[in-house]
Amino acid sequence: MQHDTFLLITGGSRGIGAAVARQAAAAGWHVAINYTRDATAAEAVAAQVRALGRQALTLQADVADEAQVQAMFTRLDAAGRLGGLVNNAGVVDVAQRVDEMSLARWRRMFDINVFGTMLCARAAVQRLSTRHGGTGGAIVNVSSVAARLGAPGQYVDYAAAKGAVDVFTLGLARELATEGVRVNAVRPGVIVTDIHASGGQPERAQQMAPQIPMQRPGEADEVAAAIVWLLSDAASYTTGALMDVTGGR
Repeated sequence: MQHDTFLLITGGSRGIGAAVARQAAAAGWHVAINYTRDATAAEAVAAQVRALGRQALTLQADVADEAQVQAMFTRLDAAGRLGGLVNNAGVVDVAQRVDEMSLARWRRMFDINVFGTMLCARAAVQRLSTRHGGTGGAIVNVSSVAARLGAPGQYVDYAAAKGAVDVFTLGLARELATEGVRVNAVRPGVIVTDIHASGGQPERAQQMAPQIPMQRPGEADEVAAAIVWLLSDAASYTTGALMDVTGGR
């Protein structure tokens, strides 16, 4: 990996994204941290990256907004060269059955989790692919084991959105296989992050422990380690992989 390149992490101000930022900086990446609202949290992660001797940028953008995504990549271009992308930005919602859900909820779920991932991936491919004059790179999409389990009675719409991310990962990986760009996904299980609180279940990770073969939820750093490996040259022959980090679920 060239050390003059930036890794862009969407949703990089907390949870898995922040853990990736720290581990990627330790591995030699300069890091661009995308956030939607919490500039203070993003700057705190940037400070941790700089403390590891790497450059850090914070980039505000709603990944569901095409114009904001394009502007974010333009700002990154002015700072350096893109070398990798982690599509980590995502949302859940309160636990509901499908017959209780609104179309507005579904639109938000797909706008951020699916279209946000696709918009950022498209912009990254335009910079990374040898077809576009790039020198290659890696994309890692953060999916969820919900894509395999379906999340009944909780958020089937989230599971369906992450299923779309999985298929997008497979297709894009094959599309770019001869253009120097590897595309993989990591599918976390139940991880201790703030996302559960945003869905109204702040204690969900601990409450789910008995249903997990390892009898504990995962930590953000355990997911980040898999992501940073997939970004690295050690994963040079890995593309189109869906890697479960789930404690056995």
